[in-house]
Amino acid sequence: MNLPSLRQLAAGIVACVAMGGVMRAQDNFWPVLVTRPAPAGDSAARQAVGPLGFFSPRPDGGVDAGLRPLWLARRDAAGDLEAWHFAYPLLSYRRRSYGESWSFFNLINRDVVTHANRADPEAQTDTFAIWPVYFSRQTGSPESSYRALFPIAGSLPAKFGFDRFTWGLFPLYGRFEKNGVTTTTAPWPFLKVLDGEGNRGVELWPLAGHRAKAGVYREQFLLWPFLQRRDDHLDDPTRTSHQAHFLPFYAVDRRPGYVSETFGWPFFGYVDRTAPYRYHATHYFWPLWVQGRGDQRHVNRWAPFYTHSNMRGYDKTWVAWPLWRQADWRADGLDQSRRQLLYVLYHHTEQRSPTNPDLAPARKLHVWPLLSYWDNGAGRRQAQALSPFEVFMPNNDVVRQLWSPLFAIYRFEQSRPGDVRHSLLWDGITYERSKSRESGAFHLGPLLSVTTNENAQRISLLGGLLGIKRTPGEHTWRLELGRKSSSRPAAPAPDAPLPSP
Repeated sequence: MNLPSLRQLAAGIVACVAMGGVMRAQDNFWPVLVTRPAPAGDSAARQAVGPLGFFSPRPDGGVDAGLRPLWLARRDAAGDLEAWHFAYPLLSYRRRSYGESWSFFNLINRDVVTHANRADPEAQTDTFAIWPVYFSRQTGSPESSYRALFPIAGSLPAKFGFDRFTWGLFPLYGRFEKNGVTTTTAPWPFLKVLDGEGNRGVELWPLAGHRAKAGVYREQFLLWPFLQRRDDHLDDPTRTSHQAHFLPFYAVDRRPGYVSETFGWPFFGYVDRTAPYRYHATHYFWPLWVQGRGDQRHVNRWAPFYTHSNMRGYDKTWVAWPLWRQADWRADGLDQSRRQLLYVLYHHTEQRSPTNPDLAPARKLHVWPLLSYWDNGAGRRQAQALSPFEVFMPNNDVVRQLWSPLFAIYRFEQSRPGDVRHSLLWDGITYERSKSRESGAFHLGPLLSVTTNENAQRISLLGGLLGIKRTPGEHTWRLELGRKSSSRPAAPAPDAPLPSP
């Protein structure tokens, strides 16, 4: 298909979505256009050309609209553009109250702060990066601005875990600064010189090296990683620690209240801790077989066959790793549990109140890639089949808008007990029932619709061009021509799965 044809197709789909603005809620002209009612007379959600075109009002008053899976535009309640995404995650744009940013596959990024923000009321910055080749930050001040081209030359503050990283023809020359200590390397990683804050050191890696701070620590190695030694807290005999490696024969780590020795590294050894809590473990062919007992920690590992551990209330069991995993813990004031088969094939999370066990639990279930199910424990439920993305990106709203609906051949939504909606083949067949409004509706595309409410029952054909109607108390049906159904079943529940623990 050539480019003009693609533009014409996109324009046609957008026109179908926009046309829903002049149509009444609960219209089904599938696959051209389907509108869905919204609460309190708000804008109706619309979907055009199957699942491709969409217009979705948000609870905050904003609107999401686009063309799946290529385009998503998000606007706030005032109609101003918040963000757009093209072929996500290929290209994204976001607008904020104090600036804007865009990203190309998270590799080429630009972030512009045009006026005051909360962190620095005077800041106006333009940050641009082509990762990991080019980095730029312009603030209008030479002291805080930079341009850097890797590996040719540059100096970057607060990058890659360092306070500053400077280089020239890297790895021929590099300079790393952190916590007042400067490490100069030429070339990296073979020759290093340390200086600053009392630290001194020279290393010719992997042959030999030494670094120290008088009265604080000293560290040496020969033929790294085979011979290593480090001593810490030399100025405080009560806190002095000692580590030594004579690999692969012996390794030791001694600290106040803790000792670990390994023989035939890393296979055989033990750990003995007395502070801040008591714990003792024995290792056989570590990390496969470990037996540990203590006040806050319990480990019984015979990997890959069976492992059970409890670490400060986090109880975890593996059976035939990685076949089956289960975990129980408490977080955010809730008892949490998770069961997994091969990580994603079966993934079930449950949350319960420890103070009120009679409350219904909240659940999230994935049977990949067939089904996803959500229950917030307060009456809202959702189910979708097929569902290939949710288990991998449960909190990615862009994927939920652009990709997940393409595979939703069946969807179930319950906004409250008794108010439910079933959808098959992207709203080609729908059934809705609202106990709170005493209404219901069935739609077989534009061919057939059956609606009921407190005022009437109606059966219509061909999008309402032909139909029959009966009001309460009547025993006969009346013929109607060219009238649409006005029933409004319950509004659909928002797509808001449970937060991941």
